[in-house]
Amino acid sequence: MGRPLIALIGALSLVGAMTAYVLYASWQQPLKLQPEGAVLTIRPGESLHHVLRGLANQGWITRARWVGVIAQGFGLDKQIKAGEFFIESQMTVSELLMRLAKGEVLQYSVTLPEGITLREALSLLHGHDKLTQTAPAALALSLREMSAGADTAEGWFLPETWSFTAGDRDVDILMRSHDAMQRLLAQLWAERDLRMPLQSPYEALTLASIVEKETGAPDERQQIAGVFLRRLAKGMRLQTDPTVIYGLGDQYDGNLRRVHLRDRTNIYNTYAISGLPPTPIALPGEAALRAVFSPDRSDTLYFVAKGDGTHAFSQSLAEHEQAVRRYQLSRRADYQSSPQAPSPQH
Repeated sequence: MGRPLIALIGALSLVGAMTAYVLYASWQQPLKLQPEGAVLTIRPGESLHHVLRGLANQGWITRARWVGVIAQGFGLDKQIKAGEFFIESQMTVSELLMRLAKGEVLQYSVTLPEGITLREALSLLHGHDKLTQTAPAALALSLREMSAGADTAEGWFLPETWSFTAGDRDVDILMRSHDAMQRLLAQLWAERDLRMPLQSPYEALTLASIVEKETGAPDERQQIAGVFLRRLAKGMRLQTDPTVIYGLGDQYDGNLRRVHLRDRTNIYNTYAISGLPPTPIALPGEAALRAVFSPDRSDTLYFVAKGDGTHAFSQSLAEHEQAVRRYQLSRRADYQSSPQAPSPQH
């Protein structure tokens, strides 16, 4: 072997070693970010080349071409997922691309509290800047489908904290919430006491929404449910303020008056109508639903707010009137009804 050939081999080996070093250094280079890190957004259909060029333009990486060569060698150029990714400041390029390939996108959440109305739930969803709003006509169609063609989908959504990723739609959350409510209600209905005075799962959903609005005290839900179920069984009117308020809609100004309780044109006025209102009045939580299917077994038929957020329960009208005089006619200075019961007397 002549000296020129040896020199050539040596030179090629040196070039190979230098190339290997450059490739390794490019692949393992730490990202140049602020200590708090950053959020990287990959758009649907965006190529690896475009992503790397964007990173280089932002000054996050160097030698983007070499990084692309290695990523293609690993097949990562075909695995990059769209979405939002949180990037730590000390992460290397290789760690970043592996995260993009695994689809470890940022998760967000939105909470639908128990007892809110569907209208309020939609307002919460539309107030989240990471959720995509569905056009009004399409949203109305989706809600109608979820309510099986009924005029309103009120009550048909389980209030929980729902996780999602940026770009998900409001309808995506609603569908998951709706499916969860359907499953829970179907399970409870299948296991129900056949003697309960309810004719359908929808009636149970409606009653649960009233229980939800009547009390914010968890240990009272079964008592409230028991009172209403016994009144239904006896043919007594429910006489519950939250249904009247729901029927008033935007006309309700915070004060429930006698004229409202006598209004027979309000189809939600349970002081004037017999039985349940035509639809739920809110989104009941799981606890309120379970209370309807597992009510207390006492003989109480009445309750009145005591002013401390709880209620006094009575078996007879005479006892109830006495409780009204005690707790309503001479209210304590720090009087408060249940957080979800705008008016205390029933």
